[in-house]
Amino acid sequence: MLGMKVATTEDSAKSSAKTKVAWRSMSIDNIFRLVAVANTIHPDLPESDQVFAERVKLFPSGCLALMSGESDELYGYVISHPIRHRQPPALNSLLGEIAPDADQYYIHDLVLLPEVRGRGFAQECIGRLFAVAERCGYATTCLVSVYGTAPFWGQFGFVEPEEMDEGLERKVRGYGDDATYLECVNGSRMREK
Repeated sequence: MLGMKVATTEDSAKSSAKTKVAWRSMSIDNIFRLVAVANTIHPDLPESDQVFAERVKLFPSGCLALMSGESDELYGYVISHPIRHRQPPALNSLLGEIAPDADQYYIHDLVLLPEVRGRGFAQECIGRLFAVAERCGYATTCLVSVYGTAPFWGQFGFVEPEEMDEGLERKVRGYGDDATYLECVNGSRMREK
């Protein structure tokens, strides 16, 4: 893995303006760069490369990389997969498998480097994830919002549930003091904004 180019903020600012950047399917080969981006954006929420690699292997259709076509620099990523209703995995934990009785779609992580934010990549990605969730027949999608991003997710129809059990509350606290569990009904007109 030595010699792979990882987009730094300085490098990315220069090249993202002149390079075509697009979402594409994530591969195991992207994990090294993904972890570098994750550690930049989420220094207080570290996850091992094994966690990311497992998600890509278990549910590849829910894992995308935002890459430049010319240099293979990684500018963002998303990890998502089915779960049992209101049972998101603890931070930095392996799943082992996608539960056969999974009945909800879960967005584990959506990250964009600052230099590509505000260009519609998040909205495009979220639209793709809703399409995956709906194609798989899940009525709802959920996530754990961190860093005060709940208003951003609210634009797509995500809201806090009226009630949560203690187990879910405990898991959400593992994502940080400001973490908030959110859900959305798939097909919600609010996310079309």
